This record gives sequence, structure tokens and C-alpha cells, in this order.
Amino acid sequence: MDLSFYTQSAVLGVGLAMDAFSVSLANGLREPGMGRGRLGKIAGIYAFFQYLMPMLGWVCVHTVVETFTSLERIIPWIAFGLLGWIGGKMLLEGLRERQAETPVMRKRPGTKELLAQGVATSIDALSVGFTIEQYDFRAANLAALLIGLVTFCLCAVGLALGKRAGTKLSRHASILGGIILIAIGFKIFLEGLR
Repeated sequence: MDLSFYTQSAVLGVGLAMDAFSVSLANGLREPGMGRGRLGKIAGIYAFFQYLMPMLGWVCVHTVVETFTSLERIIPWIAFGLLGWIGGKMLLEGLRERQAETPVMRKRPGTKELLAQGVATSIDALSVGFTIEQYDFRAANLAALLIGLVTFCLCAVGLALGKRAGTKLSRHASILGGIILIAIGFKIFLEGLR
């Protein structure tokens, strides 16, 4: 594999990781006291799904292309539904917090919510399996690993930036984070309709 393979995989990783980066910003806003271990866990979840989805797409191309093609139309609906639900929940929490006279303890996203975010932000990467279908398993796996690594790095940066801004915007962080998640879900949905 030459330099162009690595460059192409890294650039693809950056493009695919933008939604996960934005969700990371929202989660950082929501949880300004986040420690390094938690930051690594969240970035790791997003990276895992960004690795997994292209590989699932690659496997589908090599096994059940017809089934995957028919499911491809519902991918934007799934992403919009998941991110809309999570973002709406965050938005409502933020509005309740804002109306409360005493500060409300912000609920940090649990593992189930993080997994749903990971799926929602990476589900469009399933179609990447079609673009790497000419690779053998080893090359496809390496490309997906590079995509996952890029995602991990970008999400770690997004979480750190959001965390820093979340400390400054504490009373509005959940509202802003919820709006960001809903907007990302809507963007994925609109892109999927095209």
C-alpha cells in the first residue's frame, strides 16, 4: 500500500468524523467536569463505530448487496431519529435547568446514549464499504482502522473544546448541545434524501 492509500483513508476519516466531532463538542458542553478516562471512552465509542460501519458495508458488498441497497434508503431516517431524540432530550433538560431557581445537576450521557450517538453519527459510513469494495480484507480493515483513528483524535479534540466552552456556558450548555445534535441529525437526513 502506497502513500495515496493512507492519505485517501485519512481524508475519508476526516469527512466521516465531522458529525461525531460535532456531537463530541455537544457532549463536552454538557459535561464540563469530564475526566481523561471518560473523554477516551467517548472518543473510543465513536471511533469504534466509524471503524465498524465501513467494514460492515464492505462485508455487505461481498455477501448481501441487494439487501444492503434496499436498507440504504432508511439510514438517514435512523440517524435523524436517534440524534433528534437524544438532542430533544438534552434540549428539554436544558430548558428545565434554565427555569429552575436552583442549579440542576446535569445528567451526563450514559453508555446506552453514547452507543446510540455512535451509531447515529457513523451509520452513513456503511456506504463507504461500497467505495472500498475493491480492497481485499486486509486493506479494507486497515482503511477502516485509519478512519477510526482519525475519528478518535477529532472526537477527543471536540470533547476537550466542548468541555472548555461548557464551563463558560454552563447554564446554556444542554440547550446548545441539544440544538447541535438535532441540527446534525437534520443535516444527515437532508444529505440522505439527495
